[in-house]
Amino acid sequence: MTDSATAVSASPRRASAGGSSPRAGTKARRRRRTLVAYLFLAPFLVLFGGFVLAPAVYGLWISFTDWSPFRDVQHFIGLQNYADLFTPGSTTSADFWGSMKATAIFVVASVPFLVVVPLLVAVLLNQKLRAASTFRTIFFAPYVLGVAVVGLIWGYVLDTQSGILNHLLNAVGIRGDIPWTVDVPWAWVSLVGVTVWWTSGLNTVIFLAGLKGINSELYEAASLDGAGPFRSFTNVTLPGLRPVMLFITTTTVLASANMFGQSYLLTTGGPGNETRTVIMYIADQGLSQNNMAPAAAMSYVLFAFLAVVSIVNFRLQRERVEKRRTR
Repeated sequence: MTDSATAVSASPRRASAGGSSPRAGTKARRRRRTLVAYLFLAPFLVLFGGFVLAPAVYGLWISFTDWSPFRDVQHFIGLQNYADLFTPGSTTSADFWGSMKATAIFVVASVPFLVVVPLLVAVLLNQKLRAASTFRTIFFAPYVLGVAVVGLIWGYVLDTQSGILNHLLNAVGIRGDIPWTVDVPWAWVSLVGVTVWWTSGLNTVIFLAGLKGINSELYEAASLDGAGPFRSFTNVTLPGLRPVMLFITTTTVLASANMFGQSYLLTTGGPGNETRTVIMYIADQGLSQNNMAPAAAMSYVLFAFLAVVSIVNFRLQRERVEKRRTR
């Protein structure tokens, strides 16, 4: 009896010593899954490291030197390129901050339209309408066009002398010589209008996806409480779209701050330098004037500004959510 009990008690020990425990098997499976995940991610990580991370690090190093393609040896000058941007009277300060002002004007003018217009269109398309999928395709279609195509189309439409739009306005008895691309504020109106027409389709689709995720029972409860369409929109739709709104607002601000193609093709930065955005100025300094070091410094100053704007936006949205939860 004693010998059999001893053998039974010893057998689990031998099994645990000789074989693998369930916990060890679970860890091995996790390692294999992690290895498989990294194998699938490897092509992206190689491309990201080679075409994004490495150029970013190299550009940061360039911003601390007097780098020139015509010189074999580059000299480290510390923060001089950054100091020049904040020193009035330097060769880059006035033009850089003028282009930053133009960029800020475009962001302030375009972002509200790029958020509000897609939201309203998404709410309308979310209703039970005939051919709703067709309308969604129509609104999204301009987004698939390249910026060169958009610039070419709207260049013909907005031309002051022979543009289609001015001819149509003249035909209906309205002023037909509006300088859409050669004078302010009309140049800003054109740039904002073209951008809204071109890119709002993507935000509309994202808003539609967010609307599909709102529980329909909330609308039923609101209607039972006597809420009309406006109150349902403000009390159900907007709170339900808060995470989507945060994402769209942040990405739209970043995209608008990096606007280049519309201004380059439609207004060429004019009149004067009124619509020359900071990306246009950085590209001109780095690629046309071969001032790569100041251009790199400008890029990182712009990055710092956009990072601060994104962080502030996230903080404000989070505080609103927390206040709503505490009520």
